[in-house]
Amino acid sequence: MTPSTINVRTSKKNQLIDITSEVESIVRSSKISGGVCYVYVPHTTAAVTINENADPDVRDDIIKGLEAIVPYDLDYDHAEGNSPAHIKSSIIGITESVFIENSSLVLGTWQGIYFCEFDGPRARKVYVKVVGRS
Repeated sequence: MTPSTINVRTSKKNQLIDITSEVESIVRSSKISGGVCYVYVPHTTAAVTINENADPDVRDDIIKGLEAIVPYDLDYDHAEGNSPAHIKSSIIGITESVFIENSSLVLGTWQGIYFCEFDGPRARKVYVKVVGRS
């Protein structure tokens, strides 16, 4: 199966955007009853993560924590000036895998899938591939 694409437009330098419903829609339309859903971000200054989606303060706290770990005011060598974004992407990672059962993502009660922007605002892509049995 060819991967599906989710187009994401970010509006801030650092931002977490809930893409759970878009990924779920792709899983449902795939007609796969059981298997794995792979979510992949093809960018070096962005990432994808699974975390709490009940309290929006968690997203803000994740960004604050990453900014504390990877400050913008270090003497980075990369000429484009976005080394912190590259580092944050490496820390969080560019892939997530989620089980599929009964044609649904197997996520915990409070979990959601987030696209993580670290060098925005930009137009981005997320690829989703569903593998399994019908």
